[in-house]
Amino acid sequence: MFTKSQMITAGDALEGRQEDVAVPERHAVLGTTLKPPFPEGIETAVFAMGCFWGPEKDFWQTPGVHSTAVGYAGGFTANPTYEEVCSGRTGHAEVVLVAYDPKKLSYEDLLGVFWEQHDSTQGMRQGNDRGTQYRSAIFAVSDAQLDAAKRSRDVFQEQLTKVRMGPITTEIQPLGAFYYAEDYHQQYLHKNPMGYCPDHSCGVKLPKS
Repeated sequence: MFTKSQMITAGDALEGRQEDVAVPERHAVLGTTLKPPFPEGIETAVFAMGCFWGPEKDFWQTPGVHSTAVGYAGGFTANPTYEEVCSGRTGHAEVVLVAYDPKKLSYEDLLGVFWEQHDSTQGMRQGNDRGTQYRSAIFAVSDAQLDAAKRSRDVFQEQLTKVRMGPITTEIQPLGAFYYAEDYHQQYLHKNPMGYCPDHSCGVKLPKS
């Protein structure tokens, strides 16, 4: 029996569509472009931390971040809709694409935001948000990011163990396709200041290397 908290297989996933979702040209807060090409030297990272509205705000408020956008990754369905992702039949997680200036902000700094601003031990949920789309995940765009993410996971697990929290359930894998979420999800908490924004941080810090 299928449940939304059980990862679907590629063969059972929704097919999706060829058309890209239309998104605004400019970030509603930062004024930068939401889509590449980004300025020379800007790098990207992709994180899943539960409902993507709050994490996107965390990242756009981080000094050194050039732009952010919310979307879907880690699954099988091409150009999914939000409703399809919420059905659990795409395999995608809700994610944040972070474009950042490595001269001002390191990938390790972004990993600190990632680990500290959600609970990475909850499996297919964050708080009362349940389903595979709410899982914790890091989608690396390079081998260097993949290695750094795994190292940071091991360091952060040591800190969680000290406070008697459980094992990390975060998925760490190379990024496949990233699909932009619909217009109304982009910078949602700027457009809706009183919007839903649960804080699932566990109060544990990632030590600086």
